Amino acid sequence: MDVRIMVCGLGNVGKAFVELLAERASDVEVRYALRLVLAAAVDIGGAAVGDSPDGLPAGPLLAHLRSGGSVEDFGEFARPGLTGAEAIDQAAAGALIEATPTNLTDGEPGRTHIVAALGRGMEVVSANKGPILLFHEELLELARQNRCGLHISAATAAALPTLDVARVCLAGSRILSVEGILNGTTNYILSRMCADGAAYETALKEAQQLGIAETDPGKDVGGYDTATKLVIIANCLFGPSFRLDDVPTVGITGVTPDDIARAGTDGEVIKLVGTAEFVDDEVRLSVAPRRLKKEHPLASVNGSEKAISYMTDTMDRITVSGGRSSPVGAAAAMLKDLINAYV
Repeated sequence: MDVRIMVCGLGNVGKAFVELLAERASDVEVRYALRLVLAAAVDIGGAAVGDSPDGLPAGPLLAHLRSGGSVEDFGEFARPGLTGAEAIDQAAAGALIEATPTNLTDGEPGRTHIVAALGRGMEVVSANKGPILLFHEELLELARQNRCGLHISAATAAALPTLDVARVCLAGSRILSVEGILNGTTNYILSRMCADGAAYETALKEAQQLGIAETDPGKDVGGYDTATKLVIIANCLFGPSFRLDDVPTVGITGVTPDDIARAGTDGEVIKLVGTAEFVDDEVRLSVAPRRLKKEHPLASVNGSEKAISYMTDTMDRITVSGGRSSPVGAAAAMLKDLINAYV
């Protein structure tokens, strides 16, 4: 089966996806009987569109981008000025990979791309958290109406299979609570503070030098990235009614070496935890640094790794940890979603 793919957004995650596509296409065809074809790639200045059955040559496109080129000047495939929505109408693709930058204000341009793709019955795989956070219910309804899928693993902690575990492995159980370390930057900083007594500023600078933390880490260290992922997870598991404003959020900037030392004296560690739990038959969400006993399954998750722990009524506690915190990890989650949409 041929799967014609359009990629919107060629930042780090989008390029990592195209690279995985080039590397794994033969393996995917053998293992899953899916021939993955890159039909179009869209970025800020335009697009490259491959109208033939073989689509765009992914390897040469990557080489062109690495040498400083752009999709809109990629030889015979170039379509300068072509927008994502226009490309969706023209490229004859069956699946959209949405990897444009996250916009938590209005979800654009990702929302426009996703709406256009679902309206055409395309499978949508999104790493973009903005449209999913703001318009989850609307997008799910559009997918139902057009009998296609909205797949968002990469928007909920990249390679960590947060939703896969809940939807597949916990099917039939009632989820009583969710606890997650959902941001690799903050976990790295707190891990360094716990292990070596480093000050927050020192650990942050080290994380930035290693490429773990952004130059402007405000959304991470303020807890907002964790809150965004928590809302998306909660909307998938408990019903699409939660907003970012529903989450009391405290970041890690106020955590001091003294706080870390006092916790250690009591046999505890401090982690930034996103929590969804039933309180009086109502789901409550929160994000804050928490002192965890060392036997807690999240307490031993260190460095830039992430984890999620589900408490259920029939299976007790199920915890999964790890998952690469990088563009490659996010791209791999998107490839997984794409394959699972068709097999």
